Amino acid sequence: MGHIEQAGRKRKRRRDLKYGILATVKAAALLGVFIAAPNMPAALQKMGLLPQLANDSSTIGRTRRLLVKRGLLLKKQGKFHLTPKGAAKIALLEAEYSVKKSKWDGRWRVLIFDIPEYRKSVRDKIRRTLMRVGFERLQDSVWAYPYDCEDLVALLKADFRIGKDVLYMIVDELERDWRLRKAFGLRKS
Repeated sequence: MGHIEQAGRKRKRRRDLKYGILATVKAAALLGVFIAAPNMPAALQKMGLLPQLANDSSTIGRTRRLLVKRGLLLKKQGKFHLTPKGAAKIALLEAEYSVKKSKWDGRWRVLIFDIPEYRKSVRDKIRRTLMRVGFERLQDSVWAYPYDCEDLVALLKADFRIGKDVLYMIVDELERDWRLRKAFGLRKS
């Protein structure tokens, strides 16, 4: 396995861990971990997932501190709470993971964006998100996907505040789409 594959797997594990922590905090706020699973803290402690010390150097501890530092979590009275920014991030992650890959309906979802140079970091984040979801690049700011992803696009527009800079299209015919069909493993209907 190459270095790129290893690095990609490591990034995916980190992203999944962040998603897991945010989802856990969200669930705890809604259900109350101690009510839903009263033995959960003891089980997590035995598995080594709860910090023993205030300065926890475990992977979960480091990730939790990073999420607090980025403003996604807030610690009040020893408990973690999801911030509005964290709620928006988890909604985006849920949309990424829930893009359904059902039977292809023969139409392409094309996303076009024109984000100004002074917002280059946002543009790069959008490109990375689209790659992570599985979009194929047609041109620098033109991406295609065969399945319904309207919810994800709506969240991207809201999360990055780029509504006017992004155009989502559903295309019935696309010239030379054989490359896309090959990339997604699809046959012409």
